[in-house]
Amino acid sequence: MKPIWIVDDDASIRWVLEKALARENLATRSFASGREALAAFEHETPQVLVSDIRMPGESGLDLLAAVKETHPGLPVIVITAFSDLDSAVASFQGGAFEYLAKPFDIDKAVALIRRALDESLREASVEIAPTETPEILGQAPAMQEVFRAIGRLSQSNVTVLITGESGTGKELVARALHKHSPRAQQPFIALNTAAIPKDLLESELFGHERGAFTGAQAMRRGRFEQAENGTLFLDEIGDMPFDLQTRLLRVLSDGHFYRVGGHQPVKANVRVIAATHQNLEQRVRDGLFREDLYHRLNVIRLRLPSLRERREDIPILVRHFLVQSARQLGVETKRMSEEALRFLSGLELPGNVRQLENLCNWITVMAPGQTVEVKDLPRDLTQAQAGTGANSLSSALPMPGAVAMPAPSAGPLHAGADGMLVGSLPGMMPALAAGGADGWIGLLELQAARMLSDGQVEVMDVLGRQFESALIRTALKHTHGRKNDAAIRLGIGRNTITRKIAELGIDGAKDE
Repeated sequence: MKPIWIVDDDASIRWVLEKALARENLATRSFASGREALAAFEHETPQVLVSDIRMPGESGLDLLAAVKETHPGLPVIVITAFSDLDSAVASFQGGAFEYLAKPFDIDKAVALIRRALDESLREASVEIAPTETPEILGQAPAMQEVFRAIGRLSQSNVTVLITGESGTGKELVARALHKHSPRAQQPFIALNTAAIPKDLLESELFGHERGAFTGAQAMRRGRFEQAENGTLFLDEIGDMPFDLQTRLLRVLSDGHFYRVGGHQPVKANVRVIAATHQNLEQRVRDGLFREDLYHRLNVIRLRLPSLRERREDIPILVRHFLVQSARQLGVETKRMSEEALRFLSGLELPGNVRQLENLCNWITVMAPGQTVEVKDLPRDLTQAQAGTGANSLSSALPMPGAVAMPAPSAGPLHAGADGMLVGSLPGMMPALAAGGADGWIGLLELQAARMLSDGQVEVMDVLGRQFESALIRTALKHTHGRKNDAAIRLGIGRNTITRKIAELGIDGAKDE
């Protein structure tokens, strides 16, 4: 971590701040004038800059303006006197993170510097995110068309709309488009618009000014500013709230936007790449997506094929994911027999590449030997083939947003209103017994890992609610809807199960 720079012509102020930050194990470097600090910027940069406003020669406001021009993401804290609030206002207009009014409490000063430090590290983690494009594998003709399209777009800054089913690798293609574009040395910022709560999405995209809403203690740059001169990838654009679509359209139209609570336009030099698995034309017809925004995004359309259209790529993808999974876990790489590879190549894969990767993770953790045969694959796959002649991975592996329970080969099992598999306990027992405790726990772990890697929020709450719902539904079916009996069997109180049934929206319960 880089040091914190202190710029003040008052040696006592510098000394006090140096000692206080040293007690926090934070490195510092001090300057007696703005001119000295600007000279040092030619060779290095700080993590946070703390500067007095009134100094001989270069003022703190002059220093702030110069720093923000070359290092817009650097948090700058200005020190001012109570009688100099006009300068404080000017400093905020110039992009200051916060100000310290003299005389200041040293503990509050350290806490403020700590907050600025956290913001600086957050910005740095975004801007130094790996720019190396993950390997995109594919020998099928459908993927060769994608590669050719990336090549044709390599010297273009045009807006691209990537479409395709969930799990086909839309973000990988977006990263490849960035890597081979003139903006390759600038930031690539990715945002899943479906993973951010609606109330926070506007601030996440456009940033906010200090005091714009409760908890906005400092100005914060949004993703558009973080991606300045680079590429902003907006995943699941079809789920963007309608009112935010209007703001996005304005940015694409005139290249300006306003931070939340802001009154000054901010210029955006950003290439936008959007992606969706939804039919945007249908959403336009349904009044859920702005037609003018659709046409702004749909300049160049790049469709990614599903794995059903490129089955010949499945063996090389499987080998790649097994090597990757083994490396992550620090174990020896599993090998697939030719028969097992042929079996996997014939599967229907509704989750596409992401679901195939899940399966390879499962194989690395759960398969007993180093050479994996068909019999070592999840039991649901082999049972489905034996019972129906059709291979399907849809019930064997968890999809994002839901925990998939192993589906039995027979028995009354159906999808509930919340998307979970529910059914009679006798019908589910064979599958649970076959999978074993490690089986369903392993699937739960894989699902949690997938949701976390996809950037989903409140994972504990989502999975916890699904787990509680499954237990209560199963207990109610076992007791024919008798709530009190179900509570006893589950080992919880009557009031608890009543509250849970209401919270989870479970139907079919009765008191007696």
